[in-house]
Amino acid sequence: MYSPKYTITQTILSNIGKIEAAREVIENAALVPAWEAKFRTDALVRTVHHGTHIEGNPLTRDETQRLVEVYSPVDEPWMAASKAEVVARERDIQEIINYRNVMAYLDELTKKESEGYTENVLLKIHGLTVERILPPEAAGVYRATQVVIKDAESGEVTFRPPVAIEVPYQIDDLFSWLRSPDTEKHHPVLRAGIVHYELVRIHPFTDGNGRAARAMALLVLLREGYDVKRFFSIEEYFDQHSSEYYGALQQVARQEFDLSPWLEYFTLGLVVELMRIKDQVLKLSRDLRLKGELGGRQVALSERQIALLEAMQANDGRLAVREARNILPMVSRDTIIRDLNDLIGKNVVKRRGVTKGSFYILA
Repeated sequence: MYSPKYTITQTILSNIGKIEAAREVIENAALVPAWEAKFRTDALVRTVHHGTHIEGNPLTRDETQRLVEVYSPVDEPWMAASKAEVVARERDIQEIINYRNVMAYLDELTKKESEGYTENVLLKIHGLTVERILPPEAAGVYRATQVVIKDAESGEVTFRPPVAIEVPYQIDDLFSWLRSPDTEKHHPVLRAGIVHYELVRIHPFTDGNGRAARAMALLVLLREGYDVKRFFSIEEYFDQHSSEYYGALQQVARQEFDLSPWLEYFTLGLVVELMRIKDQVLKLSRDLRLKGELGGRQVALSERQIALLEAMQANDGRLAVREARNILPMVSRDTIIRDLNDLIGKNVVKRRGVTKGSFYILA
């Protein structure tokens, strides 16, 4: 059976510790439920954008967001592009749609206890990734030819994946390991990183290997308790540090397939992303004391109330109605006052002063 080779270095240990700490804060922060839809949508857009951009897709994040927001499964690519007012090659549009569908599939899988880690899951992920991009007979099908990995600039061959006849056997070996009870001795984050690397190394398909590998790694995180409310996108880190990403992958082969340098990079990417999310959550929550002030409650707020709280935080913890009108110019004064009174009822803010001189402060 497959057995990964790596050492738990001080860097990996430190990164895992930071991941655990950030995860704990995000999952228990006050006020987070009010932001869940916003954070999840943002993470989805970033994952789809950066997951395709790293492979050369030229669409911007804003264009990706518009496509993600308007796309319906019944739409043709040109219909989605028209709705989103995006002008681009059909293939580029299709790649965005496809990876968005992959993320939807991962959501479905995380809700199915009976659906384990199987080759069929990998083949389905690949089929969705390359739908209408590769011929149907190549979608969700292992390659039948030899491929090589070349440096994008020099054209030099940097890696030769296993011969095609070996692909099914090596994939089966990998999934047998992933399903084995022995695998539990490896930290879930490391398991995700190992699966990512091995799928890149085996390179089982003619195209779409990187996206399929990252999607499978994400699935492991989601299923092993590291969904972190689906607020994160490790794809963004990979894309923004693509030279280091490919370098870390290539270094494994140069070091007799020791996965340590790759796992250091992989865990660092998750640290950077979760720390960023943690800081956003804490900013919204004001600080960890707010959780104590609310008695440990998580408070559901409207988008308008969130905007008011953010403005309050940016204004030394206080806000007058006239200032709130500038924050929400399309909202009536009466509606703003109702929102503020609701926050008072939830013990999130307090009112100070009377008549025109009154203002609101964080409780």
